[in-house]
Amino acid sequence: MQLSKKVLVPLATLTAAGAIAVGSGATFTSESNNTISAVTAGTLQQLNSKDGGAIFDLSNLKPGDTLNGSLTLTNTGSLPATFSLTETSSTNTFSGSNLSLTITNTTTGTPVYNGTFGGLVDGSKNDLGVVQAGVANNYTFTVKLATGAGNEDQGKAASAVYKWDSVQLSGTTYNQ
Repeated sequence: MQLSKKVLVPLATLTAAGAIAVGSGATFTSESNNTISAVTAGTLQQLNSKDGGAIFDLSNLKPGDTLNGSLTLTNTGSLPATFSLTETSSTNTFSGSNLSLTITNTTTGTPVYNGTFGGLVDGSKNDLGVVQAGVANNYTFTVKLATGAGNEDQGKAASAVYKWDSVQLSGTTYNQ
């Protein structure tokens, strides 16, 4: 009996050690982390150098006179946008085409309108193209009373209200 106890004790010890080794979960592991992933929306804003004011205002216009008014429109947002000009309302009591209006983007040299004062379709947007963030454009409005305007145009008046709009460009897919 002595001999079998001597063999059984070490065998029991080995069996217990083997069970502990198998149950310990000794495996390889690895992990990695990322910092905060985030997005921030861009901004769409514009600065009109004459916001809330008239682009031009002159009384006592006479035949042959030219009136120039100008403003600067700046995309102060962080997004590029399509800009447009809308004549929201207008009146013109001058005869025929005696009172003319020319609107020019003097920054790019692009004509916007050339015709009779009030001839832009009220409420219709006139595309001015894409303006990148931080870019300014200067617009000149030139009003002329024809040299041949007669007595029938004495005391006549014309007025217009303008609105400038900007709309972000369509969505973009970004891959990072």
